[in-house]
Amino acid sequence: MTVDAPASVVASTERGEPTLVRDRGRIRRLVGWLVVALLVAVVAAAGLLFANAGSRAQRYVLDPESAGPDGTRALVELLRHEGVAVEVARTRADVERLLDERSSLVTSDPTTLTDAGTQRLLDRSDDVVLLSASARILRLTRLGGYADEPSPSRAGPGCEVAAFSRVGTIAPGQLFRAAPGVTACFGDAEGAAVLLDERDGQRRAIVDGSTLFTNEHLAENGNAALGLALLGTRPRVVWYVPSIEDTDRTDTDADASLGDLVPGWVTPAIVLLMIAAATAGVWRGRRFGPLVAETLPVTVRASETMLGRARLTAKAADAAHAAQALRDGTTARLARRLGLASRADPASVADAVADRIRADRAACRAVLTGPLPTSDAELVPFARNLTALETAVEDAVRIERSTRD
Repeated sequence: MTVDAPASVVASTERGEPTLVRDRGRIRRLVGWLVVALLVAVVAAAGLLFANAGSRAQRYVLDPESAGPDGTRALVELLRHEGVAVEVARTRADVERLLDERSSLVTSDPTTLTDAGTQRLLDRSDDVVLLSASARILRLTRLGGYADEPSPSRAGPGCEVAAFSRVGTIAPGQLFRAAPGVTACFGDAEGAAVLLDERDGQRRAIVDGSTLFTNEHLAENGNAALGLALLGTRPRVVWYVPSIEDTDRTDTDADASLGDLVPGWVTPAIVLLMIAAATAGVWRGRRFGPLVAETLPVTVRASETMLGRARLTAKAADAAHAAQALRDGTTARLARRLGLASRADPASVADAVADRIRADRAACRAVLTGPLPTSDAELVPFARNLTALETAVEDAVRIERSTRD
């Protein structure tokens, strides 16, 4: 019984064109390439989105709302527990709205602001605590400069500020050199962890908060007490978090991203190269046919396998593994020569060898069951002992046969 093929398939076969099965295979391969290209595009787009998100969401090291190791949320909660209200301001407009005569301004060095903008920010409050400092902020506040002295492992107050009398000792980070008239605490005039200026009805304080007040270090030494003494002098704290979005700079070059600095033709060129690479891959990519099971007339000799394993063991410098292989072979041959079972344990083989050659059992067991050598220098005499033991058994068996004959 024969079945007639469809006319379209017969016609295509007569013209030498691909059959319907091959057409389906090509369609599947094309769909596969399209899926791969789509996945590559999705991964690239996701990478760009994550990169842009990471650049936009630059973390503020001393963020009062961050519970991470470099945040200061623990200090904020401690202040609130002591009855001090803490308000977080992320724009200068919020600072103006929240600040009053009963508030302290807490911030790090506002690097996103110009000198004039930084000075206006500091002048808004009579009580300012700076948690980080640069040469610029030290110049603007006239508190002093960086100290050349190394930071001590422990430092006490060392000043007559009553609020610091119950702090104890701290492990300071950056040290500052006090300007004339500025009080230096937790150190001396040549290098102190805290600079305090209380003149003209104003208070200006500076400290390296990144090593003292972060969540990771707040519970160490007297850091928490120092944070309360510096930030808890007034009923309210306005904590300003500088950000690039709140800058007053007008120069765009300083804030230009990498994409802004790249010429406009670079992106289209990259896209064109990607398309060309994908097209070349589809065009020149090798098209594999169906798998074919075929028996190859190849025989690997046992000696080649043995030499290959020996070279691998020698290359790995694994003396213990090589010794174990030698001992296993010797034990198997001795068991077979003495008429023992193929699965006889090495201790039984050692006892049988000792009985046959009339040697010390402990010595035979040391060779066949003792610790393995760990170096090539120990491996050579170990191999010689195995050979000597096997030769002695062979001689004993041969002599016994000759005697019986």
